[in-house]
Amino acid sequence: MTETNEPIKIHRGLKGVYFDRSPCTFIDGRIGELRYRGYSIHDLAEHSTFEETAWLLLHGELPNQAQLAEFDHALKAARELPAPILDIIRTIKLAHPMDVLRTAASALAAFDAETADNAREAVLRKGIRLTSQVPMIVAAHARLRQGLEPVAASKELSHAANLLWMLKGEKPSTDAAQLIDRDLVLHAEHGSNASSFTARVVIGTEANLHAAITAAIAALSGPAHGGAAEDVMKMAEEIGDPSRAADYVRAKRKAGEAVTGFGHRVYRAEDPRARHMRAGVERLSKEMGQPRWYEILQAVVAAMAPYARHGVNVNVDFYSGVVYHLLGIKRDLFVPIFAIGRVPGWVVQALEQMENNILIRPLTLYSGPDARTYVPLDRRPA
Repeated sequence: MTETNEPIKIHRGLKGVYFDRSPCTFIDGRIGELRYRGYSIHDLAEHSTFEETAWLLLHGELPNQAQLAEFDHALKAARELPAPILDIIRTIKLAHPMDVLRTAASALAAFDAETADNAREAVLRKGIRLTSQVPMIVAAHARLRQGLEPVAASKELSHAANLLWMLKGEKPSTDAAQLIDRDLVLHAEHGSNASSFTARVVIGTEANLHAAITAAIAALSGPAHGGAAEDVMKMAEEIGDPSRAADYVRAKRKAGEAVTGFGHRVYRAEDPRARHMRAGVERLSKEMGQPRWYEILQAVVAAMAPYARHGVNVNVDFYSGVVYHLLGIKRDLFVPIFAIGRVPGWVVQALEQMENNILIRPLTLYSGPDARTYVPLDRRPA
């Protein structure tokens, strides 16, 4: 970059920097408000489905019955994985599920006839296929690493119910399917977070959608982005009993350590998505005869109440992990399930970037040595 005497302000992590406009997701972190295409996340969580929400994100409006039926049919028709993808998963089955998902999603580019087509309609079709194929990768890997064969996808079940069916090999209860469906709705989009921004950077180079989604999965795999749900379950097990929660929180704060599941880069108030998973944990933990998990979480919330005025509030992942645990889902699948819900959001971000594309190329302020003379190797001090 050129030298300048003008003061330059560094925005580390690009915090507070607006790099584009988006008609998709509205977030007001001060009051804890989240809207998809103008619709409150509370209304969508209570009344919508993942399929309907995905359509809304991709097309900008709620679908009518015919549109939703056509979209649902397209999703179900795409529930297939090429045999070589299953071979890849078998070969690397001992890897972490997010690494398997990243590798298999990347390999799918070799088997999609429209991989190189970046026209909007082609990207939408690829987005539908990836939305259906990502859960198949996660479920196939979960089975194969247990020495079991993958369960063939259902062409009748909903997106959420089919995920549980492929993981377990048995049709889920209505309540279980609804809980996962709600979780997918809550995770479907969230503005320019790390993985979504990564997708935009990649698609901004005019790479294909598979490349953008693969990069987004890689970004999500980092524990600073997607790992909170997994860490909350570890915390709940470590606490073990609601009576120990206050002491646990006190010790953490005294040591200057964060209490996992609290605080968010965007929200100063409670994450608006959290309440919907909280209700699910309460109901499910009682129904399954394991109420202590909900009681432990609520005891942690009570112990953290004094810090809420400082903007340290509960986030959505505080409750999600316990829901997955109660449904018998392995802990290292928590983040892959996050990815399953987020695929439509990543596709939307890619589409928005492509509509008015500009290569994303921020600057770094040089802070190294002044210009200096090169010294040949034989003249350098020993």
